[in-house]
Amino acid sequence: MTRVVINLRALRHNLNTVDKWMQGSGAQWTLVTKVLCGHEATLRALHNTGVQSMGESRLENLRAIRSIAPEVETWYLRVPALASISDVIDLATVTLNTEDETIHALNEEAKRRGRIHRIIIMIELGDLREGILPGSLINFYNHIFQLDHIDVLGIGANLGCLAGAVPNVDQYMQLIMYRELLELKFGQKLPFISAGTSATLPLVLDGQLPEAVNHFRIGEAVFLGTDLVNGGLLPELRNDVFTLEAEITEIKRKSLFSDVETAEIGPFKKEYAEEFRPGQRGYRALVNVGELDTEVSGLIPENPNFHIAGASSDVSVVNVGDSPGGLSVGDVMCFRMTYSALVRIMANKYVDVDVEPSLKEYIALQDDEPEIPILPVLDCSETINEPGPK
Repeated sequence: MTRVVINLRALRHNLNTVDKWMQGSGAQWTLVTKVLCGHEATLRALHNTGVQSMGESRLENLRAIRSIAPEVETWYLRVPALASISDVIDLATVTLNTEDETIHALNEEAKRRGRIHRIIIMIELGDLREGILPGSLINFYNHIFQLDHIDVLGIGANLGCLAGAVPNVDQYMQLIMYRELLELKFGQKLPFISAGTSATLPLVLDGQLPEAVNHFRIGEAVFLGTDLVNGGLLPELRNDVFTLEAEITEIKRKSLFSDVETAEIGPFKKEYAEEFRPGQRGYRALVNVGELDTEVSGLIPENPNFHIAGASSDVSVVNVGDSPGGLSVGDVMCFRMTYSALVRIMANKYVDVDVEPSLKEYIALQDDEPEIPILPVLDCSETINEPGPK
């Protein structure tokens, strides 16, 4: 059997740690739960832990959050599509936006429902994904501030998501300047700069991030502990929230170098680091997870002496060394995962996902521990624009 095990204790530890950093920075934050792909038991555990603000890029997953915790603040992190405006208004408290036409559509749907919809306007800072160009800010906001069912919470940005732009202080100072410009021009307070992500945490820990950046959208650091800028793990965070368990279906001593004619005829062109000489032999294990299930190059065997040799759609081959090390058919081999490998396997209908301890046991344990106060941004009512004509 192939399954992913989610360690709820490790998850709580990382939540506690990141929340401590946010409190130290005077910032609020939203937990980005995209990687969970709507996994119900983990969402229930997060809600029980005290998480009250969650961000998602799939409406189906927002629907799962709403069914479990209807009072939770939800951020829709994908720029809304016009075809999904009705669902967006139903499911999202806050959306990230870049298109005038889309915001007008949100306003009309919110008006039809008798609601106020909150938005963050995303600004392009060099990562070349979503965001309006800074030179368009004045004209853009001039239109948006006139909409009577849209509440503009502030501005935001993404860095490190597409082009790999490394966040730096100068970029965030630009955002602060843009906010000051807009507030002076329109006499309208923009309380939030939502530009903190997992990639920004090294700046937070070094005390370099300006305090005006006061809202973070954090996922990968909580779920994997990753330091996206420097590599490795961020201080105090754990990397054992997720474990992939794959069953060994064959283990044999074989040649590690093919002595027959080979060609690039396989569908999966992955390069693996190990090189072998003709005649070299060793033990190889087949495990029942392949490229159909996940990005195999993103699997990291827990045993540092094991190395993935390659994979087809349904199996991966792991070099385990000069001896089988006590492994046999039916045993489980464990792997850590990169973000890309994790998100693909969590979306895979063929792989089971379990939590440990069980949700019932976890909730019982929580009775003796305080909640983690990941509070919704909209609790700061004194800083939010009053609904109504802008």
